[in-house]
Amino acid sequence: MSNAELSNKSEWEEKILSAGLKAEPERKASFATISGLPLERLYTHEDWPGSGAGPEADLGYPGAYPFTRGVSPTMYRSNFWVMGMYSGYGSAEEANQRYRALLERGQTGFSIALDLPTQCGYDADQPMAAGEVGKVGVHIGSLADMERLFAGIPLEKVRQIRTTANSIGPIIAAMYIAAFEKQGVNLADTRMFIQNDVLKEYIARGTYIFPPDTGVKLSADLIEYCAHHLPGWTSLAMSGYHIRDSGSTAAQELAFTFANGLAYVDNVLQRGLSIDTFAPQLWTFLSAGVDFLEEVAKFRAARRIWARLMCEKYGAQNPEAMKLKIFAYTLGGNLVAQQPLNNIARVAIETLAAVLGGVQTIATSSYDEAYSIPTEEAATVALRTQQIVAHEAGVTGTVDALGGSYAIESLTDKLEQDVQRYLDKIAVLGGAVRCIENGFYHRELGDAAYQYQRQIETEERILVGLNAFQSQNEEKIPVFKGNPEMEQRQIERVQALRRQRDNAQVKQSLAGLVEVARANENVMPALIESVKAYATIGEICEALRGVYGTYRPSQVI
Repeated sequence: MSNAELSNKSEWEEKILSAGLKAEPERKASFATISGLPLERLYTHEDWPGSGAGPEADLGYPGAYPFTRGVSPTMYRSNFWVMGMYSGYGSAEEANQRYRALLERGQTGFSIALDLPTQCGYDADQPMAAGEVGKVGVHIGSLADMERLFAGIPLEKVRQIRTTANSIGPIIAAMYIAAFEKQGVNLADTRMFIQNDVLKEYIARGTYIFPPDTGVKLSADLIEYCAHHLPGWTSLAMSGYHIRDSGSTAAQELAFTFANGLAYVDNVLQRGLSIDTFAPQLWTFLSAGVDFLEEVAKFRAARRIWARLMCEKYGAQNPEAMKLKIFAYTLGGNLVAQQPLNNIARVAIETLAAVLGGVQTIATSSYDEAYSIPTEEAATVALRTQQIVAHEAGVTGTVDALGGSYAIESLTDKLEQDVQRYLDKIAVLGGAVRCIENGFYHRELGDAAYQYQRQIETEERILVGLNAFQSQNEEKIPVFKGNPEMEQRQIERVQALRRQRDNAQVKQSLAGLVEVARANENVMPALIESVKAYATIGEICEALRGVYGTYRPSQVI
């Protein structure tokens, strides 16, 4: 069958159905992405989603609006993405040792995992913290812990330091500022990346403290403060990763993330700041999943959607305000506890999807994360995966290598349409905060997670080692063992701190914080003063709870 005999895709399909396909039947499978986007048997120019003016007119160029093809004209030809691992456990000293070891192995940034008591605003000796101190991250209870965390690390040489702080984002930022100033570090030489996206906590993780409206206000306080004083810092990373890890589709991940992001943007704009002043400091934090084509399309669609929102909705003039910088973390929910070494292959595919999708920072999961905190060996393998993709895979020498692919462009366009429909619906429902309070987000996530789980249980979707290709003799791998004495040591430290500090100064600084909070002013300066007085994170959050209250969801899901 020659090309001369065919005039379009429909004619080709008719011919193969009547001839070749009878002799070569297709597998009985659901040909769709993980999110349910149907995959055509073949993509041709007829599936090109653009205006018909040609690829250049529809796609644009890297570094140019709408940035579908990348935020920089040269991308990885100039610099590789920031390679940073998500790590941290136990005490500040133990986490410090891990960070220094990874930096020596070639890591160019790192992400600080905080334990649950820290994220929820509890000191180590509070009853709510019992059994959780240092378990899923490092415990940071005061400025003293932050000083220990960064001891001996050349902060001016690290390209990016990230943190999971959300409900406590402004407090952790205040601790960074105080610690750097005390160590004589020039704040202009640091590149801090504060996640600071509390809204996704109400949707996907649960480490919230205050009501959602208050959470938005506090996050916006940090955005405003950084716009005036720390323009080199990332003051917000709108987070879709945990939304996706809770079972969302790719379109839901982007739509819910951007709707949350717009809530912060609107709050800051109401304070009189220009969109061009603070939007360049905003990033997003997305998952990098194993469904390769969908994930590449997702990153490209994300840039285009955000650029158009900034330009068309908010009237941004500065191109930097329209560029969506992306931090991608290979999706932990794709990792399987059975046959854990298979996860190395999964993470490699996810990393490649992020790179071909044009992201700016990548953290790679370790193969043992389905069990526990990664061992040092597993964390090193995860870092080496990024380095192999960067230096050996041959995919960093050209920008947007998959741009113009009929399949990729069709999926990119379809995702953009689906995301826009969600954004329109969320706007009609009253915005992100109202969608949290009325349960819309939770219902949508629950439905999507149920559909995915059903696909696994019915074997419509195969997970190697889990529902197919099982092994009778599972391989045993080393599991990380924490220090069982660490929690008691941390309790003793915070109690000793309270005895040794100037408690009159602590009381005065907390009273000033309460006064500022009640006046609905920006709390960042008062937080910095409280931190410098060595007020603990539990004391600061308790003072703010007295003003703002705590959040108790009314929806029963």
